[in-house]
Amino acid sequence: MRVAYRMLGSMADAEDMVHEAFIRWMRTDRGEVREPEAFLRRTVTRLCLDQLKSARRQRESYVGPWLPDPVVEEDDQEDVTLPLLLVLERLSPLERAAFLLHDVFGLGFEEVAAAIQREPAACRQLAARARTHVRLARPRFKVEKQQGLALAEAFFAASRSGDMKALGAMLTADVSAHADGGGKRPAALEVVLGYDAVMSQYQRVAAFLQENGSKLVRVGFVNGLPGFITLEADGDLQTTALEIENGKIAAIYVMRNPDKLRHLH
Repeated sequence: MRVAYRMLGSMADAEDMVHEAFIRWMRTDRGEVREPEAFLRRTVTRLCLDQLKSARRQRESYVGPWLPDPVVEEDDQEDVTLPLLLVLERLSPLERAAFLLHDVFGLGFEEVAAAIQREPAACRQLAARARTHVRLARPRFKVEKQQGLALAEAFFAASRSGDMKALGAMLTADVSAHADGGGKRPAALEVVLGYDAVMSQYQRVAAFLQENGSKLVRVGFVNGLPGFITLEADGDLQTTALEIENGKIAAIYVMRNPDKLRHLH
């Protein structure tokens, strides 16, 4: 599941790939498999490479910004954070696979080569190209767990109460707000860029929420970033993840698409 989710950014698709790999495992002569773990990882990787090709075509017609499915954990142990997943989306499927298998899961290039059916030297080049893109998305500022969670709670309180002064004090000058409604729930159709634009958006959001309500379910880490789950007025869950730099919020990622939140119920 860890390989499949990081390859695809979708829990439902990852589950499908793991299920298909299990079916293939059941049909395989186990006596011929020297290393079951390597066999399964290779099978999942190849299935994901095929899935990525069709997913990219679907993504071209996606309504509004696309965000990966939220994975919510108690601790920030996520090895691939949300900003990094977004960078991986811009890589070719083979670059993505080579980088994840080698740099994230620690496999040697011989095994990477077997998984993606390329020469080891080619896999080194794929991973190196991916690394140059990924370097920009690596968190430059390590956020201490309690500080991150406290900032998430403060952001929830300010954004729901309409305390714009408190909210504004938390944001960087070049803050961005990303919302994925997938055409299923209301959400901004473009990424909102800059302090003034984000403040204006949240002023409208706060006015709506003060009338309609938004209940905090829990605070935690969403794809490795401090954040929270809320129950909104329409009865659906929502996740918010906060990218933090130097103690301030540099990016806000809100997942509203109900299809991507089902696994949290």
